[in-house]
Amino acid sequence: MADPTPVIDDLHAESEELDLLVAELSPERWGLVTPAAGWTVAHQIAHLAWTDHSSVLAVTDQAAFAREVESALTSPGDFVDSGAEEGAGKPPEELLADWRAGRAALEEALRAAPEGARFPWYGPPMSTASMATARLMETWAHGLDIADGLGVSRIAPTDRLRHITRLGIRTRDFAFGVHGLTPPFEEFRVELTGPAGELWTYGPEDATDRVTGPALDLCLLVTQRAHRADLALHAEGSDADRWLDIAQAFAGPPGTGRESKEAKEAKEAQGTKGATP
Repeated sequence: MADPTPVIDDLHAESEELDLLVAELSPERWGLVTPAAGWTVAHQIAHLAWTDHSSVLAVTDQAAFAREVESALTSPGDFVDSGAEEGAGKPPEELLADWRAGRAALEEALRAAPEGARFPWYGPPMSTASMATARLMETWAHGLDIADGLGVSRIAPTDRLRHITRLGIRTRDFAFGVHGLTPPFEEFRVELTGPAGELWTYGPEDATDRVTGPALDLCLLVTQRAHRADLALHAEGSDADRWLDIAQAFAGPPGTGRESKEAKEAKEAQGTKGATP
């Protein structure tokens, strides 16, 4: 059984990197809009804090987590936004303190979890390593949204992306299922170029369906932070091609994804044409 310590360490590093991005923000910059519709920088951090809280319950108090799931089922389309909205209404210093305390509590709980433990979630149950990987994935993805909202560039991609690529590949069948599609029976071969230029490979070498391209681009795809048309991913085989249209590494219903740059530019051009001088 894989040791979860490396991914917990990487989750800690990813969270610290994002913390540096928001720690000194003025109250006005906490209110800047991000690419997620209706969400400011504060909403993004509030969502991470809310999800860390739920994760701590899943790891340490499964009865309390079950009650949270029951509550979420009363408004399945709104509970994520509601949690973000509640947290975003707090003063920035309080919100930041909540996020820091929550992620520290989760790290402690994950490091103390017994070997072989599995925890309930809004999707399939998860192991300690899977829970840490999911939190790293969300921290990275929402960190991208925050950086976009602030108009800054993130630090260059690191080997921490390896955890997200693995999660994205492992959730292939889940992505097919939430779209009402039967998952392919055969595994895919996935060959990705890591941030340092090394090759990361997954699946059998002789697989009929294959996906190749940069690891960063697959991470952007499975977190739905970029449209497939804007990424350098290549699919061989109809099943692999379909997967690249629907891939998602996060629990819940199918995400809406992001518009392609071409579609966004076309909308902006149309708006310019229709503007009154």
